[in-house]
Amino acid sequence: MVIKYLSAFLLPGLLVVFFTRVAYNQVVGLVLTVGLIAASVYKGYTDSWWLIVIDAFSLTLGFYFSNRMRQRFRENK
Repeated sequence: MVIKYLSAFLLPGLLVVFFTRVAYNQVVGLVLTVGLIAASVYKGYTDSWWLIVIDAFSLTLGFYFSNRMRQRFRENK
């Protein structure tokens, strides 16, 4: 149970940053990650509202960090 909450806190944010870095588009990274979370909810891996809330929080943090990453990249360029 603890592993589910820990992975819900870490993985969505990391996936947003990863997909943003690969696709060079912040919105594409967010949409791909939301799609993966929606698929996991559909398959039944997310069994409580707290997991969904933690996923949303992690998505928000990942979106923030990917935005900062893109801004630093543009400033250095």
